[in-house]
Amino acid sequence: MSDAPVPAIEGVCDPRFEGVREAFARNFAESGEMGASVAVALHGEIVVDLWAGHVDRERTQPWERDTVVLIYSSTKGVVALAAHMLADRGLIDFEAPVADVWPEFAQAGKETLPLRYLLTHQAGLPAIDEELPMGAELEWDIMAGALSRQAPIWEPGEKQGYHAATFGWLVGEVVRRVDGRSVGTFIREEIAGPLGVDFLLGFGPEEDHRVSDLHLAQVPAEELPSLAAAALLDPKSLAARSFNIAPRGPNKGRNSRAYRGSEQPGSNGHSNARALATIYGALGNGGTWGEHRLLSEAGIRRAGTEQTQGRDIILQTPVRRTLGYMMPVPAVPDPRGDNAFGHAGMGGSLGFCDPDAGLGFGYAMNQMWTNTLDQDDPRAARLMRAVYDSLG
Repeated sequence: MSDAPVPAIEGVCDPRFEGVREAFARNFAESGEMGASVAVALHGEIVVDLWAGHVDRERTQPWERDTVVLIYSSTKGVVALAAHMLADRGLIDFEAPVADVWPEFAQAGKETLPLRYLLTHQAGLPAIDEELPMGAELEWDIMAGALSRQAPIWEPGEKQGYHAATFGWLVGEVVRRVDGRSVGTFIREEIAGPLGVDFLLGFGPEEDHRVSDLHLAQVPAEELPSLAAAALLDPKSLAARSFNIAPRGPNKGRNSRAYRGSEQPGSNGHSNARALATIYGALGNGGTWGEHRLLSEAGIRRAGTEQTQGRDIILQTPVRRTLGYMMPVPAVPDPRGDNAFGHAGMGGSLGFCDPDAGLGFGYAMNQMWTNTLDQDDPRAARLMRAVYDSLG
C-alpha cells in the first residue's frame, strides 16, 4: 500500500511534535489508514490531538473530533484501571482469593485462586467448556455464572495465556461485586466523566451517530498470522475457544446495536485517541489530570510493576505483564521506555503511559490492519517512534 491520498488532518499539534503529524499522514499515504485519531499527553497536558479520514469505506463521511470506534482489547487497560482504583481505596486486595468478593467463584478448584491471576492472565480461565446459548456474550449473568463454574484449564499461576474475552467478565464481576456498579458505569462515572473524555462501555442508540464501524481487513486465510489462522482452521484449539467464547447469532456482530449496548469489558469499549491519551496521561503524570486524581503514586507503582515475563501459551509470543497491563518486551524492537505500560487492541488501537517520561499516548482507527505472516502493523509503531523522537 502506497501513494494513497492523504486526507486533511484536523486538530492541534505542538510544534515540538510535528513529527507525529508527519507520521500520522504517512499512515494514510503508505499504510492503508481509513479513519483514525492520535493523541499525546505530556506532563498532564494534551500536546497532540489529531484526527483525519473517514468512517466509511466509500469515504463519504468524515471522521470528526468526537468520533469514537471499537478499540477491542485496548478496553482492558481501562477496566484494569477501575480495579486499581478500587484497590487504592482499600476495597480490593489483589493477593486475596477472588471468592472473598465473589463467593460463587469458589467452585471447580478455584477456592483460593487469587485476584492477581485474573489480571496477569494466569488464572487458566481463557475459555468456557460448557455449551453456551446463542448470544450469551450479550448476557452478563450468563457469562459470569459460567466462569464461576469453569474449572481452570491449567494450574493457576503456572502458565500465562491471554484471556482475550474472559478477562472482562472476570475482572468486571469483581468490580461489580465490590462497588455495586457495573464496570461500564464505574468507568463512565469515575474515569471518563471526571476527565471529560469519551470512553463508552455499553451505550444506547443516542451515541450511534458518532460511532464509526470497525472495518475488517480483507486478507486471504492463508496470509493470516499463525494465531488467527489457528483460530480459523481449528475451532477446537485453545486460541479459537478463547477468542470465540459463545455463538453470537445473527445481527450480533461487532458493529451491531446489540453488541454496542452490551458490556463486554475484555473487548467492546468504544473510544478515541484523545480519551486514551488523557487517561494514560493521568497515569503518566503521577495519577492526576488537572484537579482529578485517578490513582495514588503507590497505585501507579503497583499498576506499573512487572508481574510476569515469558511466553504466552495462547498468543504464542513473549509477553511482559503487570496487573492488567502489557509492557515492552526485551529484545523486541519498541521505542518506549522499559517502564511504559498499557494495552493494545486487535487490529491496531493502543493506549499506554510512560511514567518516566510523563507521557500518555492514544491511537484509535477503524481499519483493522491487514496482517501477514512477515509484516507487523506499522501504524502505531510509526507514531510511537515519532513521539519519542520528538522528546529527544
